[in-house]
Amino acid sequence: MKPAQKADIDIERATYEDTLVRQHLPLVQYVVSEVAHRVPSHVSRNDLVSAGMLGLAQAARSYDPERGIAFDRFASTRIRGALLDELRGRDWASRSVRARARGLQAAHEELMNKLGRTPTPEEVATMLDVPTETVHKLVDDVHRATVLNYDSLVIEGDAESFIAGDDAGPEEAILDRERKAYLIDAVHALPERLQRVVQGYFFEERSMQDLADELGVSESRISQLRAEALLLLKDGMNSQLEPDALAPEARPNGRVARRKAAYYSAVAGGSAPRDRVSERPITATHMVGIANG
Repeated sequence: MKPAQKADIDIERATYEDTLVRQHLPLVQYVVSEVAHRVPSHVSRNDLVSAGMLGLAQAARSYDPERGIAFDRFASTRIRGALLDELRGRDWASRSVRARARGLQAAHEELMNKLGRTPTPEEVATMLDVPTETVHKLVDDVHRATVLNYDSLVIEGDAESFIAGDDAGPEEAILDRERKAYLIDAVHALPERLQRVVQGYFFEERSMQDLADELGVSESRISQLRAEALLLLKDGMNSQLEPDALAPEARPNGRVARRKAAYYSAVAGGSAPRDRVSERPITATHMVGIANG
């Protein structure tokens, strides 16, 4: 190909990409709006928009219409990926928060062993000799850190962000399907109340106050249950995908350790290995249906 011809093709491609970007600018705002109400309120919307614009530009550069995929769907996946990269690049929990979180978890588990039930925030606060509001604030801080690690659950209710990119190889696609399946199994294996909070808050997009009214508890209790569920989901998935990432139990033979072991076993037995790597589509409706049994 002559240099002049190549230059003409490059100009034509650049014009095509620019047109795609201009025509789909509203898509960035749409995806950012989806994400904005699912992440901590202090996350800058302008930062999300900037990341989304980068994702749109990358989508335009790599889009191949001959694959038969609509650009808006292709770009949506790339934009969400860019937003997730932006969120993953931030460390919302400082070292001090992580250290206090470990103390909170230890106190929570000790009280659970002693009482035989989930302790209230007031009981945890009394044990730690701190105001109850301090416990609520720490739970929220931990939640902000945890929720960003489970972006696929939090950010995109229809599980589209779990779908492997078009350029993913067979191994990545299989791992991606397996991760989806374990998430579903982990939600299904949650205790009934935690399952209801996850389903209502993340999949049905109901407010914490609405869930609090349904379950007959305070809004702060729903916040605590939400954080507890996310931590349990994290451990449940890690138990199957990254066992080395699980923290050792303070009391390996204690009641809490036995409950966790039973939960991990339920996650492991939730679906057959062949089903985990199948190509069947998984939507939020499907997830909720499974969670409802």
